[in-house]
Amino acid sequence: MAQQEPLFSVTARDCEWSYTRGTGAGGQKRNKTSSAVHCSHRPSGAHGYSEASRSQLDNRRDAFKKMAESAKFQTWAKMEMMRRTGEALEIER
Repeated sequence: MAQQEPLFSVTARDCEWSYTRGTGAGGQKRNKTSSAVHCSHRPSGAHGYSEASRSQLDNRRDAFKKMAESAKFQTWAKMEMMRRTGEALEIER
Protein backbone atom coordinates (compact mmCIF):
# COMPACT_ATOMS: atom_id res chain seq x y z
CA MET A 1 0.00 0.00 0.00
CA ALA A 2 1.41 3.38 -1.00
CA GLN A 3 1.99 5.93 1.72
CA GLN A 4 -0.22 8.99 1.48
CA GLU A 5 1.07 12.51 1.89
CA PRO A 6 -1.04 15.17 3.60
CA LEU A 7 -2.58 17.78 1.32
CA PHE A 8 -1.99 20.55 3.82
CA SER A 9 -1.22 21.08 7.47
CA VAL A 10 -2.21 23.68 10.02
CA THR A 11 0.38 24.72 12.59
CA ALA A 12 0.66 27.29 15.36
CA ARG A 13 2.30 29.65 12.85
CA ASP A 14 -0.99 29.85 10.95
CA CYS A 15 -2.73 31.27 14.02
CA GLU A 16 -2.77 34.55 15.87
CA TRP A 17 -2.26 34.21 19.61
CA SER A 18 -3.22 36.53 22.44
CA TYR A 19 -2.68 36.10 26.16
CA THR A 20 -4.70 37.57 28.99
CA ARG A 21 -5.11 37.05 32.70
CA GLY A 22 -7.53 34.31 33.63
CA THR A 23 -10.67 34.92 35.65
CA GLY A 24 -12.09 33.16 38.66
CA ALA A 25 -10.46 31.35 41.56
CA GLY A 26 -6.71 30.81 41.55
CA GLY A 27 -5.33 33.38 43.91
CA GLN A 28 -2.45 35.75 43.48
CA LYS A 29 -0.59 33.62 40.89
CA ARG A 30 -3.56 33.70 38.53
CA ASN A 31 -4.02 37.45 39.00
CA LYS A 32 -0.40 38.19 38.08
CA THR A 33 0.24 35.91 35.07
CA SER A 34 -1.24 35.98 31.59
CA SER A 35 -2.09 32.31 31.29
CA ALA A 36 -5.44 32.50 29.44
CA VAL A 37 -4.94 31.96 25.70
CA HIS A 38 -6.99 32.94 22.65
CA CYS A 39 -6.16 31.26 19.32
CA SER A 40 -7.48 32.59 15.99
CA HIS A 41 -6.94 30.79 12.69
CA ARG A 42 -6.71 33.56 10.09
CA PRO A 43 -7.79 31.69 6.92
CA SER A 44 -10.91 30.08 8.43
CA GLY A 45 -11.81 32.66 11.05
CA ALA A 46 -12.14 29.93 13.71
CA HIS A 47 -11.38 30.74 17.35
CA GLY A 48 -10.40 28.77 20.42
CA TYR A 49 -10.05 29.98 24.02
CA SER A 50 -8.77 28.30 27.16
CA GLU A 51 -8.13 29.35 30.72
CA ALA A 52 -8.58 25.92 32.32
CA SER A 53 -5.01 25.58 33.57
CA ARG A 54 -2.54 27.87 35.34
CA SER A 55 -0.02 26.84 32.68
CA GLN A 56 0.08 28.99 29.55
CA LEU A 57 1.49 26.06 27.53
CA ASP A 58 -1.37 23.75 28.54
CA ASN A 59 -3.90 26.47 27.73
CA ARG A 60 -2.21 27.09 24.38
CA ARG A 61 -2.57 23.42 23.45
CA ASP A 62 -6.19 23.37 24.62
CA ALA A 63 -7.09 26.56 22.72
CA PHE A 64 -5.54 25.17 19.51
CA LYS A 65 -7.46 21.91 19.97
CA LYS A 66 -10.75 23.76 20.53
CA MET A 67 -10.12 25.89 17.44
CA ALA A 68 -9.38 22.79 15.33
CA GLU A 69 -12.53 21.03 16.57
CA SER A 70 -14.82 24.00 15.86
CA ALA A 71 -17.45 23.69 13.14
CA LYS A 72 -16.08 26.75 11.35
CA PHE A 73 -12.60 25.22 11.08
CA GLN A 74 -13.96 21.80 10.04
CA THR A 75 -15.94 23.40 7.22
CA TRP A 76 -12.89 25.37 6.08
CA ALA A 77 -10.72 22.21 6.14
CA LYS A 78 -13.22 20.31 3.97
CA MET A 79 -13.41 23.17 1.48
CA GLU A 80 -9.62 23.49 1.42
CA MET A 81 -9.26 19.77 0.75
CA MET A 82 -11.79 19.95 -2.08
CA ARG A 83 -10.02 22.98 -3.54
CA ARG A 84 -6.61 21.27 -3.48
CA THR A 85 -7.84 17.99 -4.96
CA GLY A 86 -9.82 19.71 -7.70
CA GLU A 87 -13.20 18.49 -6.47
CA ALA A 88 -14.40 22.07 -6.03
CA LEU A 89 -14.03 22.69 -9.79
CA GLU A 90 -16.06 19.60 -10.61
CA ILE A 91 -18.85 20.68 -8.26
CA GLU A 92 -18.94 24.17 -9.81
CA ARG A 93 -19.34 22.67 -13.28
